[in-house]
Order: sequence, then structure tokens, then C-alpha cells
Amino acid sequence: MSGNIQLLSDTLAQAKSENRAALIAYLPAGFPTVDGGIEAVKAVFDGGADIVEIGLPHSDPVLDGPVIQTADDIALRGGVKIADVMRTVREAHEATGKPVLVMTYWNPIDRYGIERFTAELAEAGGAGCILPDLPVQESAVWREHAEKHGLATVFVVAPSSKDERLATITAAGSGFVYAASLMGVTGTRESVGAQAQDLVRRTRATTADRGGLPVCVGLGVSNAEQAAEVAGFADGVIVGSAFVKRLLDADDHAAGIAAVRALAGELAEGVRKR
Repeated sequence: MSGNIQLLSDTLAQAKSENRAALIAYLPAGFPTVDGGIEAVKAVFDGGADIVEIGLPHSDPVLDGPVIQTADDIALRGGVKIADVMRTVREAHEATGKPVLVMTYWNPIDRYGIERFTAELAEAGGAGCILPDLPVQESAVWREHAEKHGLATVFVVAPSSKDERLATITAAGSGFVYAASLMGVTGTRESVGAQAQDLVRRTRATTADRGGLPVCVGLGVSNAEQAAEVAGFADGVIVGSAFVKRLLDADDHAAGIAAVRALAGELAEGVRKR
């Protein structure tokens, strides 16, 4: 069975045709429970997200700040497994028909087996993977399997990335490019900053001759105003910690589900006010 890279591309193209950025949400699998996490993903889609990234909880999440680390720890203590990640992808995609990616560090895939992981993700209806710690120069085997199974390979670029490295990454990647808005880990910020706009401009310049790979910005966006700001220069706005924090802060599960649905609605309005 082929994965849903085309659905991902079509979704980003549809948002562009509507003169807006896509809203991409992140939630870790297994948080607060496997069933509760699936319900949260469906709520975020229901609220207005175009795409969702499912985090594969990891014991050493180098890109993630304290909010997502807390959620990962809850999921891991709850016994979350890769099978639960695949189930989350499957049920979220089947319920909504929308693109669902997995965001994961490389070690779990390496231990699980690249062919096994890509085949199962495609079978679950996944659209691809975001791989923040896989060096592009070591990614050939992964990309071969991902392409065979119809999955996008999304690499992360940072403000410190030189133009030459950006060109290497955009040539190897597919689906979209994840542009980290600032140096550091995930988390909400008071300001997303001008660094992100410059990074998007430089990244786009490396793909112009190939029709342009969409560039989506994450790290720091937490409200509609920031979403609108980023939507003014990026193809997609990625929000993670703000959703996770709503679940962590809620008095009970039902309140958490309502809170993430409401936040998705606010952010969806924001990306339309670019």
C-alpha cells in the first residue's frame, strides 16, 4: 500500500490556492493516553488544522522543550509503543481523510527497521516523516524506502543553516521543509522573530528552479496573532507546544479536548489573516 505524500502535497497546494498558509498541528502519540491522544488529534482536525504531525515519544528529545518533554514522559510511562503511533496515524487519517505525518528521532526507526517502519506507516495511511536528527548525507537508505512506499521525507532547517546546506536539504527532501524559526528547542515564545522570515526566503531560493518545495515554520507559534504573522511569509504554520500545554493544563480530559479544538479554530483563523 502506498502512503499519502500526494495528499500532503495537494493539501499544501489547496491552502496556497486559497491565499493562506496551511495550519499544521503537532501532538505526541500516547498522550495523555493512546485513546485520549487519538481523540485529541481528531479534535484538532475538527477545529481547523489541515495537517497533523504525530510525535513518536522519545526518552531524549533533543529538539523538544519542557512542555513536549513532559508529554513524552507521560506517554512513555504509559507504555506507548510504535504500534500505538501507527494506530494513532491510522485512526486519525481514516476519521478525517487528512494528511498525518510522524515526527520522530532516528534511533527508534533504526532499531525498529527502516523497511518495517515505512511499510507500516504507509499501510496506516501516513503521509511521511519529519526527521529532525537524521543528517541529509546519511539519509539515502531511508529516502529510498520512503519513496518506495509513497512517504514524504521532511528535513528540518535552522537559521544557522548555510545556503549550500539548504540547497542540499531541499534537493533531498519531499513534502515540505520544516524551518525552525529560531535556534533552540520547541516551546511558546513571545515573538517568532525576523530570523524565520529570512530563513524561509533563503530556503525558497534553493528550490525555485524545481517549482518550489513548500516551507513551513515551527517553534514558538502559540496564538492567532503569531500564526497570522508567520502565515504572511510561510507556506505553513506549525504549532505543537501550545496544543500540548492546553492538554496538560486542563482540569479533565473533556476540557482538554475542548481546549485543543478551540485553539485549532483560533489558529485556523489566524493563518487566514496573513
